[in-house]
This record gives sequence, structure tokens and C-alpha cells, in this order.
Amino acid sequence: MTVQILLAGFGGQGVLFAGKLLAYIGLLQERQVSWLPSYGPEMRGGTANCSVILSDEAIGSPIVLQPDILMAMNQPSFLRFAPTIKSGGMLFADSALIGVRSEREDITAFYVPASRLASEQALDGLANMILLGKLLTWTKLCGEATLQAALQKTIPPRKQELFEKNLHALRLGGEATDG
Repeated sequence: MTVQILLAGFGGQGVLFAGKLLAYIGLLQERQVSWLPSYGPEMRGGTANCSVILSDEAIGSPIVLQPDILMAMNQPSFLRFAPTIKSGGMLFADSALIGVRSEREDITAFYVPASRLASEQALDGLANMILLGKLLTWTKLCGEATLQAALQKTIPPRKQELFEKNLHALRLGGEATDG
């Protein structure tokens, strides 16, 4: 089985970090993995997206043109990439920052106010983990033990104090209702 995932948003929203976590999940599951970041020249506020492919077979190209799953963190990313989702695919959108909904009836869409939830829960900067938590809950890409092990590997050693906050944000997203 091959899953192509595209994560997109502004620089500074943690899109690349979320993609890296997905890649580590795949590595721990001994799958073939591709992680391809793409970002504009700006440090924060520019465009950022990340293609992640998890596969049981060799991966021919790291480029994701028609994702099975899209995680959109802002409206420009939503407008640009939602039309490219494969029929039968899934969309996970931060509804606190995206004021429109997909009109597609051939995909499953989840709208989570991730940025608002992060702010309300004193999890500033972790809207990416909230939305990723929803994605992981619905796709069942991994179990709790694999998620925790991948998160431990993804967070740099100098920032390990953020492990519990990230884990809390992932769990919060998994329980979040559409909004």
C-alpha cells in the first residue's frame, strides 16, 4: 500500500515538522519513505509544503501531484491543493484560518479549528500537531506506541521538554470535532 500525503501552509506553521513526523512513523514501520520539503525564500510567512510518501514498495518519485491526503493549514494552500486530491482521498483543513469549504463530493473532508484550539489550550505554535492528530486518528496510519516513538525521534534533543505538549496537541486533534 502506498499513501501520498501533502502538507501545506505558511512558513512557521510547522508543516515541515509535521511531515518529518509522518516520515519517522513510516521509518519505524519499516516502510519505504520519501520526505520532500518545499518552501519559499522567506523564513516565516512564505509558502511551505511537504510531500510525504509511505509505501510498502519502492518509491519511484518523491513528488506528490495528486495526494491521497491533504493537510492544509491556510486558505491559499487549501485553494491551491484541494482540487488536486485524488478521488476518494481525504482533506484535513484548519477551519480557523480557512474560511471556505470544498465542494467536492468525491473526498472526505475534515475541518478542525486547529489554530483556535491551540490558542485556547495554551498550545501556541502547535496547530500543526492538532490537525495532524485528526489526520492520524482518521487514517489510522500508526498506533500510539509508534506515534510516541516517532515524536521522540522528531523533536530535537535540546527541545525534549516539548514532547508532552506535542503529544497533548496530537491527542486533542484526534478528539476534535469538525468546526
